[in-house]
Amino acid sequence: MTSNRRPESMERITTPELANAFIEEQLSALRAQIGSKRALLALSGGVDSSVVAALLIKAIGQQLTCVHVNHGLLRKGEPEQVVEVFRNQMKANLVYVDAIDRFLDKLANVAEPEQKRKIIGAEFIRVFEEEARKLEGVEFLAQGTIYPDILESGPVKAHHNVGGLPEDLNFELVEPIKFLFKDEVRVVGKALGLPDNMVYRQPFPGPGLGVRCLGAITRDRLEAVRESDAILREEFAQNGLEGKVWQYFTVVPDFKSTGVRDGARSYDWPVIIRAVNTRDAMTATVEDVPFTLLQRITQRITAEVKGVNRVLYDLTPKPTGTIEWE
Repeated sequence: MTSNRRPESMERITTPELANAFIEEQLSALRAQIGSKRALLALSGGVDSSVVAALLIKAIGQQLTCVHVNHGLLRKGEPEQVVEVFRNQMKANLVYVDAIDRFLDKLANVAEPEQKRKIIGAEFIRVFEEEARKLEGVEFLAQGTIYPDILESGPVKAHHNVGGLPEDLNFELVEPIKFLFKDEVRVVGKALGLPDNMVYRQPFPGPGLGVRCLGAITRDRLEAVRESDAILREEFAQNGLEGKVWQYFTVVPDFKSTGVRDGARSYDWPVIIRAVNTRDAMTATVEDVPFTLLQRITQRITAEVKGVNRVLYDLTPKPTGTIEWE
């Protein structure tokens, strides 16, 4: 059994040179482990799974099958980027699964946050298992486990849900970045040629927008979350806040308020903006966003996002609030 403790002699990967040395070492290790056999990877499009995919593509090429499950809870443009980067640019063997209806039907009328998480996790396992069983000769399961996952959750990256696959599949794990911290993963991803908006993507919860569409998820309110989040990210990028603010996103609660649109009374949702900075996610401070920028974001969201008539800014640090709302 291999050790899950980071070697004390392992140097922190902080430069392109160190990243390239790590990549060469892992390419040799991956080829030695997998040989001429086949491997499978659940590719979410997050930095961890993307770096593992890029490593394996360089190491074993078409022996790797990547499965991207679109559950309808991703940010705007993310499924399309996964297909573009990995299938079109890197020529990966990528299976794209459109499971949007399947997930959203399961989540209909479910309001309790933990129950939503369990449904999303369990359904992901089922979809991924179905795709795995369609493939022949796969003996290895690659995962984007990183060192904090081991320290916090044990050796299996449970929040990616792959650890729940049935034992009869009998995959051997492949975890090439399991001794890296997140900042090191980003340096490696940059060295592998992944796009910056994938490498430096901000943290994103496993259930995705499912925990930012507060309460029971509806398709129209989920779309309001997705569109308002895209506007927020675009405006932060254009105004120098991308990379400066640790995490920023929008949530849409399950209630409405009166407003006025085109001279008539409206009854629509509010969008709540959250923007925080943190070192360890245990505590967080609220970013002091310029008021003129907040006004511009408000104008865009209320004009461009269907079903929204108010924009609010969450001023609560952690504690007493958490970073996410659910």
